[in-house]
Amino acid sequence: MNLIKLNATKALEMMKRGELSSEQYVSAFLEHIEKREPLVGAWAFIEPALAIAQAKEADKRWKNKNAGKLNGLPIGIKDIIDTKDMPTENGSKACKNRKPTEDAHLVKLLREAGAVIMGKCVTTEFALSGPGKTKNPNDLECTPGGSSSGSAAAVCDNMIPLSIGSQTGGSVLRPASFNGILGYKPTFGTISRYGMSPISQRLDHPGIYANTIDDIDLVASVLLSYDQNDLDMIKNFEYKNDSKIDPSPKFAFIKGPVWNYGEQDMREGITNFVKNSSMNIVDLELNSIFESAAKSHEIIMNGSIARSLSKYYENEKDKLHPFTISRVEAGLPVSAKDYIEAIENAKLMEQSLKKVFEKFDAIITPAAPGQAPRDLMNTGNAIFNGYWTMMGVPAISLPILKGNDNLPIGIQVITSWKDDSKLLKISEYMLGRI
Repeated sequence: MNLIKLNATKALEMMKRGELSSEQYVSAFLEHIEKREPLVGAWAFIEPALAIAQAKEADKRWKNKNAGKLNGLPIGIKDIIDTKDMPTENGSKACKNRKPTEDAHLVKLLREAGAVIMGKCVTTEFALSGPGKTKNPNDLECTPGGSSSGSAAAVCDNMIPLSIGSQTGGSVLRPASFNGILGYKPTFGTISRYGMSPISQRLDHPGIYANTIDDIDLVASVLLSYDQNDLDMIKNFEYKNDSKIDPSPKFAFIKGPVWNYGEQDMREGITNFVKNSSMNIVDLELNSIFESAAKSHEIIMNGSIARSLSKYYENEKDKLHPFTISRVEAGLPVSAKDYIEAIENAKLMEQSLKKVFEKFDAIITPAAPGQAPRDLMNTGNAIFNGYWTMMGVPAISLPILKGNDNLPIGIQVITSWKDDSKLLKISEYMLGRI
């Protein structure tokens, strides 16, 4: 059996039955990483001895019958999320050798559930545009996307079955689309960001990568829980995998206000998918308030970047990537008036979107402009994700389409706020129909 092709849910079942040890499972990935990492470059930090030590502890818990929900499963963590036993350098020379003294809240939850924290995955600098060393495993001349570059590439290349990324614009869904894996961004305020390097308090979302819906669901059941340290969390929210969906759910196909930014192969691919699908899909146009959607997201994000990275820009500018400097400087002219107007526009869009979800179970829309650019200095355009991120709805990229070079292109699926379990059920339904 090729253990690196074994998804997390199946591996967990085998561990429960005593047919597989965590040490065996983790070791198989480490052997694969040793071969592939020089080519792909997905890891900012990985220490095999530390991973094996965690796996051995997990095997003791299996033996003592006190195993957690993720016991023995390896998972990668984006390098903007604090880990007490590994450096967290935010992909930046300005944070070289930074060693946190405590875990981020989501890492604590993973450890409490018995997960093996495999290592830190490469991020673009401060989760913006400055690319790291990572390449797309499908074609090493192509970008893996950003900012969760290593998190997506590591899952795509079977270096790990699970990883954590984050999204402020399109940094979970776009890399998922480019790499041909599942990338899930939950409802805003359902996974704590405490201990994660901030870009925008208004937009930042942690997210999950995997190759199966069951694996996404497994990690979501651990991470989607309230934390008082994150002031934007939804109180009394509880993730339950008990949603029932209609036997023939109703989908709205929304091209959206940025449709013309899409490449021809993507636009033809998703249009043909909708046209030829046996699912219940209706074409729908958003109302005119959404014409300013992309601009509103841009203003909120740029203004937030200028604030969140001001100390690095003012004190350690010489250590920042030119892309990071340009992103900070793009936010400096954003006025309080501009920012507040953008926030108010977002609220109006949310009100309009609620009416869509009164008639439809889910939205189908592009996950990326096209296939991964053949340019390692260009992590791709988040234009098809940003305004949905701004509205905080749960979204997932499903690896359904192929581009002109036979490289993957995802379809973005969206449900209403807090309908995360429904989103995963609908995603499973869609994948079962192709």
